[in-house]
Amino acid sequence: MIPAKARLPLIPLALLASACSTAGTYPSLALRDVERANGSAMPAVGEPAGPVTSLPPASTDLVARLDGLVAIAREANTQFQSNRPAAERAVAAAGDTGSDSWSTASVAIARLESSRSSAMVALGDLDSLYVEARTAGALEETPGARAITAARDEVDGWVAEQNDVIAALSARLPG
Repeated sequence: MIPAKARLPLIPLALLASACSTAGTYPSLALRDVERANGSAMPAVGEPAGPVTSLPPASTDLVARLDGLVAIAREANTQFQSNRPAAERAVAAAGDTGSDSWSTASVAIARLESSRSSAMVALGDLDSLYVEARTAGALEETPGARAITAARDEVDGWVAEQNDVIAALSARLPG
């Protein structure tokens, strides 16, 4: 006989096992014939297809805002690229953790991260604009959303490259 205290944990297991019972008949979850696509539907006769309407182009306000955000990210990328050689030299010359050369390299990497920050802010704004454009109600991607995507892809490419450079330099830094 199992003591009462030892039987308590077995009760939930028994209840769970009873939920898996196969007693009774249930409908099958397999596809029914009516649910299969046969391609037998015929278009309605005599109803011409409506004219295809194109969506309006992206607004000039949106294009100006996108150009501004890309310009900010481009400037941040230019600043990043100008700080990169000094950071690479500093990391190559870095000594042990806590040394002056290590501190100089750490500051150089921080300068790279700082110059990347404006591009990341612009990327975040582009992400927000894209979410707003896609949730505005149109089922298909609008020209405005496509313009945002193009700007975002350009900025994202810069930020991704900057992230790779910072990660590689940080990995080479002792400590």
